[in-house]
Amino acid sequence: MKKVMVAMSGGVDSSAALVMLKEKYDVIGVTLKLHDGEFECSGQKTCCSLRDIDDARQVASRFDIMHYVYNMKDIFREKVIDRFILSYEQGMTPNPCIDCNRYIKFEALLKRAVQLGCDYISTGHYARVGFDEERDRWLLKKAISDEGANDKDQSYVLYDLTQEQLSHILFPLGAMKKQEVREFAEKNGLVNAHKSDSQDICFVPDGDYAGFIRTATGKKYPGGDVIDSSGKVWGRHDGLINYTIGQRKGLGIAFGVPMYVTGKNMTDNTLIVGTAEELLSRSLTADDMNWIAFEKPESPFRCKAKTRYRMTEQPCTVYPGNDGKVLVEFDSPQRAITPGQRVVFYDGDIVVGGGVIQRSRFA
Repeated sequence: MKKVMVAMSGGVDSSAALVMLKEKYDVIGVTLKLHDGEFECSGQKTCCSLRDIDDARQVASRFDIMHYVYNMKDIFREKVIDRFILSYEQGMTPNPCIDCNRYIKFEALLKRAVQLGCDYISTGHYARVGFDEERDRWLLKKAISDEGANDKDQSYVLYDLTQEQLSHILFPLGAMKKQEVREFAEKNGLVNAHKSDSQDICFVPDGDYAGFIRTATGKKYPGGDVIDSSGKVWGRHDGLINYTIGQRKGLGIAFGVPMYVTGKNMTDNTLIVGTAEELLSRSLTADDMNWIAFEKPESPFRCKAKTRYRMTEQPCTVYPGNDGKVLVEFDSPQRAITPGQRVVFYDGDIVVGGGVIQRSRFA
């Protein structure tokens, strides 16, 4: 019987995955200690709390499954938190959950799993993996349901997976709805069957990213001018790390008309604002590309893309460059394309690949 290491966050999804897999595999459960946070936000516990560890342990114990806690705080700090801080300091808006998947769950933990003789690693992500014989490649696909589309699909945050990693991953929830998973958990008596989902960014439970960065670094981030596209000064900002593209609230300036953050100039420490129309972009450039559906593109191709997790893919043309970067041109203008976020490409339900957005061009 093949062996599977299941990464258990303490939530219902990964716990259900463990129970589903135990019928066909020799499974062990592992909970990762990523940081020292023992906090609560909006009534929801973040991951890594003592309760999460205890919930995961109780589920494993109920089915006589071995459960371990691995301390990965050092690598999490280096690969996720430090990158998060640096990205904000460079004027970008990062997605630390993607970095956590890339460097922690499907790199560091997978390496440990293989060292322990495990054939696979599994998580509670809503996505699918399969081998395509015609392409001779492992493919990442969207989650599905009985109706086809699945609003819990998490393929966007998994676009960075490599061929080697995909060959060692199981996603047992890829064809299930969230409610079906909760019903399965309740039927099997899981203690976390109705537990609320954790916060997206586990180490910033109150959503105050700038406050977290100031506390973590001990730095003071200076204020500067707030200007529009013509260079007119409207007021002062209190540090560029407090703002992101598309933001409207919290500017503290009476413009007379709705105004949004459209850019940040890190060189002269200015915050750029504009109208809703000035948020629209027809193209973007991206780097740090990862390709799944093929080795790398040799010529322009058509597909659909999304630049944020919660958005519908939009038709576009992708132009690969000789330097490994890509230019993406959308058929219609897109709102608030943000440097530091990811652009992920889709061909139907197949994840073609993706990369880190560097800049956009106004419509």
